[in-house]
Amino acid sequence: MDSMKDKLKEAQDTMAVLGKDYPRLQGPFGVLKRHSSEKDGALDVKTKKLIAVALALCAGCEYCIALHTKGALDAGATKDELVETGYVAVLMGGGPPLTYMAKLLKAVEEFSE
Repeated sequence: MDSMKDKLKEAQDTMAVLGKDYPRLQGPFGVLKRHSSEKDGALDVKTKKLIAVALALCAGCEYCIALHTKGALDAGATKDELVETGYVAVLMGGGPPLTYMAKLLKAVEEFSE
């Protein structure tokens, strides 16, 4: 089974290849990502990262869970904040996000080492 660190690296490597090979397509996505979730605005970065974690759980995307959990932790989120965020995803998305909470907990553990 892949670790969440492996998922993060694979996602980052994929984004790098796409950026190099398809800058016209990947470039605007990178700009959107930076401006929408990596800079304080009406919401601070930590809040934006927590929202991204909730959406990643609802989408059931392990790569997104890895990326956004790491980003949330880097922005100062705690395990308790991430778990509460997970339960907001469960409230809105039902059972599937609950099953992906295992990946969230694994990511928190790995990225907190």
